[in-house]
Amino acid sequence: MPALQRVVLLTSRDDPATSSIASATQNAARLLGIELEMRNVESVDNLEGMLTAVVNAGSEAVIVAGSPVFFPLLPRIAQWAGAAQTPVISPWRELAEAGGLFSYGTSVNAMFRRAAVFADRILRGAEDPATLPVEQPTTFDLTINLKIAKALGLTIPPQFLSLADEVIE
Repeated sequence: MPALQRVVLLTSRDDPATSSIASATQNAARLLGIELEMRNVESVDNLEGMLTAVVNAGSEAVIVAGSPVFFPLLPRIAQWAGAAQTPVISPWRELAEAGGLFSYGTSVNAMFRRAAVFADRILRGAEDPATLPVEQPTTFDLTINLKIAKALGLTIPPQFLSLADEVIE
């Protein structure tokens, strides 16, 4: 979407990471010359109505923040996106699987594997949990839903496709 001008970011006040997510997304949007509107989802009762309103007001795409609050809502968001013919992205791979355009975020599987290593060390008594280091994610997954891209009339560049960990056709 080279002509993309306006995007909405869905956030949640209930997520302590919201301010850092919002700040990083604002910085990226500014660098790309994209107008970013942030919307805190305070109630899921009228989620689809709120999304429809921001698209009707000119937002061309939706970014769903990686807040755990949104995880159970991904199928609903993807269903709305299909009906509204609006591209939606998220760090959650499950959004792309449910019908979002693509996802790029930390690999949940890799995080669970690392958690298992830490649990093993603790349960074997090898280390005091308080002495274990905090680790940042190092594995990220890109999932592209090519079926949705085609339905939206979007062409995904081959270079971008070649970076994907998974392409849904």
